[in-house]
Amino acid sequence: MKRLLSNSDVTRASFDAAPFEGRWLASFGRPELKGTWIIFGTSGSGKTTFGLMLAKYLSRFRRTMYDSLEQGLSYSMQMAWDRTGMKEAGRGVVFGDRIYLDELKEKLARPKSPQIVVIDSITAMTGFRKSDYSELVAAFPGKLFIFIAHEKNGAAHPSVAEHIRKLSDIKIYVEGYLARIVSRYANGTAGEGGEDFVIWEEKAAQYWPEKIL
Repeated sequence: MKRLLSNSDVTRASFDAAPFEGRWLASFGRPELKGTWIIFGTSGSGKTTFGLMLAKYLSRFRRTMYDSLEQGLSYSMQMAWDRTGMKEAGRGVVFGDRIYLDELKEKLARPKSPQIVVIDSITAMTGFRKSDYSELVAAFPGKLFIFIAHEKNGAAHPSVAEHIRKLSDIKIYVEGYLARIVSRYANGTAGEGGEDFVIWEEKAAQYWPEKIL
């Protein structure tokens, strides 16, 4: 049973915030690397590219797994992997070739398993329910799960993705190779959370000709 905390318990509690820098700090703030984040948007908007970029950056802090359920180990994924310079992450990143829920949980239960998991995408995780999400997060409370989802009528799709979006600490909407980020770790200080993140400058400039990137 959970105990009630005093006012001082809350104010004196300490947390392990990641020391993000540069444009990552400007967009995300200094987040805890556990819980749930979500990336969502339409097809061809840059979700996978951004997911790979984010996985590469996060590998500086924790061992990271990119579980590709849609593309798997394919030529198109290899191109995206190379384009984002993932080779630079070395052993900090491992690739999951269509590792579905049951096998994923087995791998994450092992010693020295990845602490951050990017799942691309929820749509390809057939039969994934709200209860599956709750059980996964509860089983691995110290890990960070980043789900990639499609978008329909402004909401994350399918419905379980919208449920996850509502519960996520960081919500990332991708359109035209521009990521718009809502972060619970933004502290209101300029340059520490909330700024848009340009994923691919050339393509973003083509999509947003009126926007200064």
